[in-house]
Amino acid sequence: MFKYHTLNAISPKGLVKFSNNYEQTDDANDADAFIVRSAKLHDMEFSDKLSCIARAGAGVNNIPLDKCADQGIVVFNTPGANANAVKELVFAGMLLASRDIIGSVNWVLENKADADISKDMEKAKKQFAGNELAGKKLGVIGLGAIGQQVANAATHLGMEVLGYDPYISVGAAWNLSRNVKHIANVDDIYRECDFITIHVPLLDSTKGMIDAAAVEKMKKGVVVLNFARDLLVDEKAVLDGIKTGKVKHYVTDFPNPTTAGQPGVIATSHLGASTAEAEENCAMMAVDEIMDFLENGNIRHSVNYPDCDMGVVTAKGRLGILHHNKSGLIAKYTTILGDANINVSDMTNKSRGDYAYSLIDVDSEVTQDVVDKLNAIPDVIRVRVVK
Repeated sequence: MFKYHTLNAISPKGLVKFSNNYEQTDDANDADAFIVRSAKLHDMEFSDKLSCIARAGAGVNNIPLDKCADQGIVVFNTPGANANAVKELVFAGMLLASRDIIGSVNWVLENKADADISKDMEKAKKQFAGNELAGKKLGVIGLGAIGQQVANAATHLGMEVLGYDPYISVGAAWNLSRNVKHIANVDDIYRECDFITIHVPLLDSTKGMIDAAAVEKMKKGVVVLNFARDLLVDEKAVLDGIKTGKVKHYVTDFPNPTTAGQPGVIATSHLGASTAEAEENCAMMAVDEIMDFLENGNIRHSVNYPDCDMGVVTAKGRLGILHHNKSGLIAKYTTILGDANINVSDMTNKSRGDYAYSLIDVDSEVTQDVVDKLNAIPDVIRVRVVK
C-alpha cells in the first residue's frame, strides 16, 4: 500500500485515478509521494520514506530541487497540462491590448445611470477604437507546449507568426504549423513584430532577457506579453519603453509594486492556469507520474533527475538506483548482483547533469542484504526495490 499527501487542494478528478493500492494521508512523514501546487517546500524537512513529489503545474520554484535530488526524491512537473488555458489567456491579453475593451467597459460602468447611454455611447466609442489582430506580426519566444499552441492558433487568426527557440525539441518541431516561420535570431522578432510573447523557463540564461537592449530594438508601438515568469522581463526597461512610446502595452500575469497600476500596463492576477480544466489536467498527469514511478520505477517529466522508462514491470524484480553521475557505478552494481547469483535481464541508465538513474530488471528476488550493499556504494543516493 502506497500513501500520498496533498499540500494544496488537488482536483478530485486527478485523485480518483489512484488505484486501490493507494491511500491519502494527512501525515507528511508517512507519505511515499507528495502532490503540490503552490505550497512552498523550501523550509520543509522530508522523511526518508518520501520517494517523489509531483507539482500539479509547470513551475517548480516552490520546491528545493537540489535538496530533493540529494535525498533521492524525484520531482515531477506537468508540462503541457495547462497549455491550452495559458494559450487562451495570451489571446485575451492580445485583444485587451489591441482593443480598448477595459476602457469601454469602465465607460459603461461610469455612465450606467445615464438615461441616454445608448445614444451617448455612439459618440464616446471613438475614444476606444483599436486594431485587429489579423495581418499583424506575432513573435513567439519559446516553442514548448504553450508557445507552440500560441503560435499555431495565431496563424488561424490571420497573423504572421515568427517563432524563436534554439532548443526546440523534435516533438515540438513536428507539432508546429508549417505557417510558423522558425527564425534563428531573436533580434528579428524584436525588430519586426507588433506583438511579442515569451514562453521560456526561468533560468540564469533567460532571467531578464527582455531588457533595455531588447526594448531598444523593438518596433514603435509593440505589445509585450508575459504569461511565463515575471523575472524574464526587466520591467523597469519595459516601463521606460512605455514612457517613450516605444512600447504600447506590457501585458503581464504577474503584477507587483513595480507594474501594478502603471500606465500602459495590463495586469491579471496570475490567472494563466486558473481554469477548472487545467487544474484537472495537471492533477491527472501528476497522479499518472507518481503511480508509474512507484509501481514501475519509470521517471517521466522530472525536473531534477533524468527521464527513464522501461515500461511496465514484467520481470521477476526491478531495482531503481538514484545516484551521482560518476563513471564505474554500473560495473559495481552488476558485480554485487552477480555475486548474489542474481541475473540481470535488462538495464538502462540515464544521466542529467550531476545526477543519474539506473533501472535494472532481474530474474530473481532482491534481498535486503543486496540492497544494503548497493546503498553502501559511494555516490549511490538511494536504492528502491520497485518489485
